[in-house]
Amino acid sequence: MALRVVSSSPAIFSSQRRAASILPYSTVTLPNNSSSLLSSSSAISSIDRTKSVTLRSKTSRRNGVVTCSASSVLPKALLFDCDGVLVDTEKDGHRISFNDTFAEKELGVTWDVDLYGELLKIGGGKERMTAYFNKVGWPENAPKTEEERKEFIAGLHKRKTELFMVLIEKKLLPLRPGVEKLIDQALGNGVKVAVCSTSNEKAVSAIVSCLLGPERAEQIQIFAGDVVPRKKPDPAIYLLAADTLGVDPSSCVVVEDSGIGLAAAKAAGMTCIVTKSGYTADENFSNADAVFDCIGDPPEERFDLAFCGNLLEKQYVS
Repeated sequence: MALRVVSSSPAIFSSQRRAASILPYSTVTLPNNSSSLLSSSSAISSIDRTKSVTLRSKTSRRNGVVTCSASSVLPKALLFDCDGVLVDTEKDGHRISFNDTFAEKELGVTWDVDLYGELLKIGGGKERMTAYFNKVGWPENAPKTEEERKEFIAGLHKRKTELFMVLIEKKLLPLRPGVEKLIDQALGNGVKVAVCSTSNEKAVSAIVSCLLGPERAEQIQIFAGDVVPRKKPDPAIYLLAADTLGVDPSSCVVVEDSGIGLAAAKAAGMTCIVTKSGYTADENFSNADAVFDCIGDPPEERFDLAFCGNLLEKQYVS
């Protein structure tokens, strides 16, 4: 279990109780020399763990293990990216749907796994196709003028979305571990929940309604597709979500899986937890407030709503 420690405000570790406010109820194994860590001017501001956390009711330290109690602070809003966070859709969902669309239109184009991983650095499916064709050349049967090409790309993306929605409606792509749990905790505690994605609104709505169910879907706001003029890494979609929900950006916790999503969340002034996905495992997340391989369900839980609150509490203290 890896624990990343960086320099921060000495006030955060003024006592063992204050140290516990950074990591909720979780059990974290520290190095043998960790006794000096808790009394030093260092603070845990980013965590990279792939092991589950363990619920405890009190703060204690035994044999190099710090056990932390839950936070009294909760986010005002919990904002999720969609692809890679709610569902690991990219490799076996969106990529397949793009390729099926290209085949239907006889474009002679196939995006393999590695190429699609590179293309994911571009936010938005229409923008992704446009950038690709601008670089490698447009298909012979594509229009020649810029305006016609925009319509062409829009038509491709519409068909791709239809094919993708069939996959979702058949429930061939499952929710990632812990997603349902964390959303239920948020809704049950009066925390507003939204999904903020560069993907098409219909595709995102299909994921939320089909995989999370209609009762949850009614309580989750969706901000997706072209609802903002600039897509991630621009913070516009997260700022729009905060404004619409009536909450301050600093009181929001974002769950993202990519570097461009993390950049958007931090530029919006929000706390951001990264849950790595298949395509993003090797990206640089040094700016994240916490990094995990997934949210996780018990007994393999990585974090929950109380952990999100503790990250905000750390923010307020520092």
